[in-house]
Amino acid sequence: MIDEKYPPGKRKIIKALRSLLKDRDFNSVTISDIAKTAGVTEGLIYKYFTNKRDLLYKVLKEHINQFLFKVEKDLEGSLSSLDKLKAIVHSSVYSYDKHRVFAKMLMIEVRNSPDYFSSEACDLIRKHVKNILEIIKEGIKNREIKDTLNPIAMREVLLGAIEQSCVSKIIFNRKIDVDEITDDICNIIFNGLSQN
Repeated sequence: MIDEKYPPGKRKIIKALRSLLKDRDFNSVTISDIAKTAGVTEGLIYKYFTNKRDLLYKVLKEHINQFLFKVEKDLEGSLSSLDKLKAIVHSSVYSYDKHRVFAKMLMIEVRNSPDYFSSEACDLIRKHVKNILEIIKEGIKNREIKDTLNPIAMREVLLGAIEQSCVSKIIFNRKIDVDEITDDICNIIFNGLSQN
């Protein structure tokens, strides 16, 4: 869902790029293509966005906001830290599967651009990553997770496992079994984390 506070022209532009990225590589999409698809002038695009990459980061920001909203909903009712981490793994794998264009953008395209790391989209990812760390620390405090493990390293292992389980399937458009990948990641990692 595109932010309703945006002017109609800006919403059309964001929607147009999202639509174009379903069938085309970002680098092959031109400002002219976006303007034509949106039914606006190229000048209007530059009124709202510095350049095509700035527009991409706004599109990613919208997608990440939707993802974080879903994660928040999925965490409702989760009692333990391990339940919360499993919900995050499931939400992440599900999102990568259902939104493959954005998965490719996040995992492959934008990380090659230094300006991505100062974008609002990246700020949202940092917030998400920080929340995962807090859940792990909460699990350590509540004695659900071993206190001998480095929380930051644990977070990196979790995020790395999610991406590595999905990236080749996304690139080569293979089936992703969301539940199986979630169970596999959680079984492997949690068996190493659990106090039992």
